[in-house]
Amino acid sequence: MARWALACAERALVLFDADDAVAAEVRDVVTRTRAYSSGQSTAAEEITRRFVAVRAAGAATTPAGAAAARALAQAAAVAHMGAHALGAAAYAAKAVSLAHPDRPEAVEDEIRWQVAHLSERERAALRQLPAVGSDSAGPLGGGLLSRGILGTTIREIQSRIS
Repeated sequence: MARWALACAERALVLFDADDAVAAEVRDVVTRTRAYSSGQSTAAEEITRRFVAVRAAGAATTPAGAAAARALAQAAAVAHMGAHALGAAAYAAKAVSLAHPDRPEAVEDEIRWQVAHLSERERAALRQLPAVGSDSAGPLGGGLLSRGILGTTIREIQSRIS
């Protein structure tokens, strides 16, 4: 799921802009998440680094860029818990919506791309997760990922893969 989550986040990262030091940290998170997704790193090695992209969101120069950094933070957090993959997809869709407020179809296009790029193995793993907002624990509980465009996106993805 880390592979798919990173692919979703990377599509949105073109919207991220910050100073050179933060941009370098973001590139490092991408590299590390890619290594984790291909088995070249362990969860224990990556869990402590997942907050780098969260901090980068605070340095973004636009709301769309902040959402893109949060998408990457969610992708990196897959090392902690697989459900964060849906958070990465949702934040990527949010970044697209913020960057293109005049194109409501942009979010639908993003979700369609995301679902189309899931492997069968990733689909099967995502199907094992609880429906967003239905469980009190974890990232899919009643918190931020269950509300607004984030919750709507996750519900749509879960509907399409069920």
